[in-house]
Amino acid sequence: MLLRICIGCLIAVLIAVAARRTRSLTTSGAIAAIVLGTIAAAAGWSWAALLIIYFASSSALSHLDAAEKERVTSTIVAKGGERDAVQVLANGAPFAIAAAVMAFRPDVRWAALGVGALAASAADTWATEIGTIYGMRPRSILTWRRVPRGTSGGISLFGIIATIAGASFIGIAARICGWTVPVTNAAVLGGVAGSLIDSLLGATLQSRRWCDTCGRETERTVHDCGSATRHRRGLGWIDNDIVNFVSGALGGLLAAFLAG
Repeated sequence: MLLRICIGCLIAVLIAVAARRTRSLTTSGAIAAIVLGTIAAAAGWSWAALLIIYFASSSALSHLDAAEKERVTSTIVAKGGERDAVQVLANGAPFAIAAAVMAFRPDVRWAALGVGALAASAADTWATEIGTIYGMRPRSILTWRRVPRGTSGGISLFGIIATIAGASFIGIAARICGWTVPVTNAAVLGGVAGSLIDSLLGATLQSRRWCDTCGRETERTVHDCGSATRHRRGLGWIDNDIVNFVSGALGGLLAAFLAG
């Protein structure tokens, strides 16, 4: 295991450096990615390979028509472009926790939890990256009213299709990497559920702020106009990163329950 960890760490460093150069990660995000990659390698090469596949696909989607996504979402989302350490951990920590436990106490439920959490993260990422560009303006999952693109809790037909595709992609990748059919099937279901939970939490509990200058709702503490924003609704301490972590963990737990 020690040799695998050392090799896995080296591979993680190389990938993180490349991601930093392509502006997919900030410096802190690269360091967090190295930690996650090393932990995944400790659980086994299949875990490391799946994490690489997830990261590569998510990074590629983030660069898809990036300028247009920045244009339509910059007034709303608090973070964009390069992922920092908090974002990396919010999306990858449930997978890493499952991998760490799996390294010492192998169990099919830990495998399902890890793959399910990663599938939920991928499903949400695919829905966001694809749904933001294509299709009509999304609707709130809670009220069904039209909301601006990039609004947390917004869903669209293209976004739902992308959700299923993202979760299925991780399920197929996991099957190729050696996971069993029951685990991968449970992971896909957990992934889709986790993404929908993400939208529901985004529409209800996630903090929303208001810019009095522009008269617009946002997630940013300082709006793109330069004005400070004020809390309007939701819980002030729940941001998009917390929502991503919780939804990924719940998607993984559902997958573990289904597989067990």
